Amino acid sequence: MKALVTGGGGFLGGAIVDALLARGAAVASISRGDYPALAAKGVRCHRADLADGPDAIRAAIDDVGADAVFHCAARPGVWGPPELYERANVTGTRHVIAAAREADVRALVFTSSPSVVFDGADHRDADASLPYPERYLAHYPRTKAEAERMALAASGDRLRVVALRPHLIFGPGDPNLVPRLLERADAGRLAVVGGRGAEVSLSFVENAAEAHVVAGERLLAGDDAADALDGRAFFVNQTEPARLWDWIDRVLVGTGRPPVRRRVPAWLAHGAGAALELAWRLGRVDGEPPMTRFVARQLATSHTYSMEPFLRATGGAYAERVGLDEATERTIEAFRGARV
Repeated sequence: MKALVTGGGGFLGGAIVDALLARGAAVASISRGDYPALAAKGVRCHRADLADGPDAIRAAIDDVGADAVFHCAARPGVWGPPELYERANVTGTRHVIAAAREADVRALVFTSSPSVVFDGADHRDADASLPYPERYLAHYPRTKAEAERMALAASGDRLRVVALRPHLIFGPGDPNLVPRLLERADAGRLAVVGGRGAEVSLSFVENAAEAHVVAGERLLAGDDAADALDGRAFFVNQTEPARLWDWIDRVLVGTGRPPVRRRVPAWLAHGAGAALELAWRLGRVDGEPPMTRFVARQLATSHTYSMEPFLRATGGAYAERVGLDEATERTIEAFRGARV
């Protein structure tokens, strides 16, 4: 395979780069920043903002002769001006699709998110038949849903497209999930929202990367292998769900912190989130509110997703390499003693 990875300097993007290199693929990366570590691995590195236009993306594709594009770059988070999310997640994706079509790329693997179908209710062992909700509580899931629709609609005879939805990606080097948990715990701002029974699906970064690369390989294989994935969205996560607050306590205790003791009713957290969002908007306060409606509902509900559709569609080509227990222990070891 010859591949371009957008956001190759990021957490998931970097893991996809490593998985591709391990297979002997020729790899290029395009990101807004400089990543000398990628260049040291032999990756052809390009620096550009995807929202500026398709030309730089096309140049990166041509540089490596890419027949597959892994589009991981996005603006994450639950708070911020809507135009920034529109620019990164929607406009950037539009330009990636345009460049891929112009360059006759054969496979596009789009990194989506389960949040594109999150409606505030419990999801248990759900599959991609879940509909998009009528409204969203944050700009990230709204713009990712728009980008996912756009990517899947781009599927055709020349370009095969699949959207993968990894959930709560974690692992050594995690810049988001685990550091945010540790930071809030250290600041005394972590509390159980609702009860302790909520279950979630988690995604170890190496497994998520493997799923992306296998999907790319299957799309390039053509015929039935590609048809099973083409134009569809799939959840990709650990096959074993976790009880959210038990998993958080395990990470906290393993990194030298006490477990979560405080509890906040779900209705109170949601109300506080609404009030804080309003205060932040009216006061034009910098940074993210300590609670939002989206986060409150995410923490208080179960959201587990079935891997069976993806396993069937890949015909056994994908297998979970690292189980949840080992993945959690490796993550704890990486963050043990860390203060963030």
